[in-house]
Amino acid sequence: MPTPQHRLADAVVTVLDRDGHPLAHTDVVVAQQRHEFLFGNIGFDLVGLANEDEPARAEVSALADLWLDVFNAATLPFYWGTFEPVRGAPATDRLLRAARWFADRGVAVKGHPLAWHTVGAPWLLDLTTDEIADVQDARIRREVADFAGVIDTWDVINEVVIMPVFDKEPNGLTRLAWDRGRIPTIRLAFDAARQTNPSATLLLNDFDMSTAYECLIEGVLEAGIRVDALGLQSHMHQGYWGEEKTLAILDRFARFGLPLHLTETTLLSGELMPPHIEDLNDHQVASWPSTPEGEARQADEVERHYRTLVGHPAVQAATYWGITDDGAWLGAPGGLVRADGTPKPAYDALRALVKDEWWLAPTTVRTSAAGCLPVRGFRGTYSVDGVPFELAGDREVVVRLGG
Repeated sequence: MPTPQHRLADAVVTVLDRDGHPLAHTDVVVAQQRHEFLFGNIGFDLVGLANEDEPARAEVSALADLWLDVFNAATLPFYWGTFEPVRGAPATDRLLRAARWFADRGVAVKGHPLAWHTVGAPWLLDLTTDEIADVQDARIRREVADFAGVIDTWDVINEVVIMPVFDKEPNGLTRLAWDRGRIPTIRLAFDAARQTNPSATLLLNDFDMSTAYECLIEGVLEAGIRVDALGLQSHMHQGYWGEEKTLAILDRFARFGLPLHLTETTLLSGELMPPHIEDLNDHQVASWPSTPEGEARQADEVERHYRTLVGHPAVQAATYWGITDDGAWLGAPGGLVRADGTPKPAYDALRALVKDEWWLAPTTVRTSAAGCLPVRGFRGTYSVDGVPFELAGDREVVVRLGG
């Protein structure tokens, strides 16, 4: 498959010495430091490491090394029911330490989600609908303010298509969405986040890839609610979508003119979930192992899926939902690392794309008589002898060494 040209950029870099003079006929090292495209994964498994929890620090440290070697964007858990199970006692400090741990390592951090009907705070059930609206508004403002500057990207509200009619468990948000409607509930959430951090990147996120989500998006945009990116979930527990279906979905949602974030992707390395299951949560099995045949299939599908996403100009981010099978969602073998900590072929396949085929390794280049050198590569952050610059388009760049 050819390299997606829209991801590439060219620049003529002029290298200056510490006195501002062109550094002529000199060998320098050009290297890529970071992709502009957001290759994400959940950071749930590393929250304990960031907070120096015990036990198994050595194993988690090794997992962190695998995580950081591929991914540059982390999603952290803000499920209200686990973030604030007791009203007035949120886990702010713990999540803030985790967010800073990632940010200190050059990783962009997103919070997920600010509003959702599942994993809800149990104490919401004791409140009236108006009270739920008030505390939801206050909750969003608190989190967006407390984490501003560390987390400036949020899945603001999650799975609103099903929210008013969700019947798996009682919760406050379903009652709010049923009483006030989907779009007013979305407006409440987005207004609270936008007013608190006007420069934040705010997503509407859903698993429903049907026309129902398209109709909701149309209504939201017609109502004047500003959405910065659309979140599309792709949990493929029942089998890989394939390139044709994936591209059709991307094209359908790209018509809104907003960046697309594939917020939750999984591909299994074991037995697939039966096709008759409508709600993935309904599939409960005692054991769900990864298999050699499944791992080979997963590696092939991960490579094909990421090539498809990176090849589509509307896609800005792709977040894989789990680094490891240990504690994976629904117990499914969807991780890129086995429960024993060893990488699966899918991990190696994705790393080969992100850090090899789509990456400029340190390369020695000699400057011209004018101190110039050409650089071509995937958009992102690069460096000359350790001094960073952005490769973001066809332009001229000046790098000053030793300044």
